[in-house]
Amino acid sequence: MSKCVQRTSLHIRVITEAGVVFGWGRADLLSHIANTGSIAAAGRQMGMSYKRAWALVEALNHAFESALVEAAKGGAGGGGAHLTPLGVEMLAAYREIELVSTEACAAPLAKIAAALKP
Repeated sequence: MSKCVQRTSLHIRVITEAGVVFGWGRADLLSHIANTGSIAAAGRQMGMSYKRAWALVEALNHAFESALVEAAKGGAGGGGAHLTPLGVEMLAAYREIELVSTEACAAPLAKIAAALKP
């Protein structure tokens, strides 16, 4: 792994007039929901409360024309959550932004990393 990757990174946030719509934390939450099928489990994996995870999901769902996450209430039949097709698409678009940005900024990030104290 290069010094740049170990010491510096980019955290991309998509911001509209209304505020932050998408960032690395929300993207990670969506990834965890997709992997676990649960908002509560996704929040636990990220070290956040269930209430915080739900608030972020609600903010994401409110920001887009249709929901990114659909949840079913728990109980005897289970419950759970999953990404909608739009949720999958928006997560993929954000991950592409991260990848392209990191590749484009590799040289400047390396300069910054090289100038940092050990």
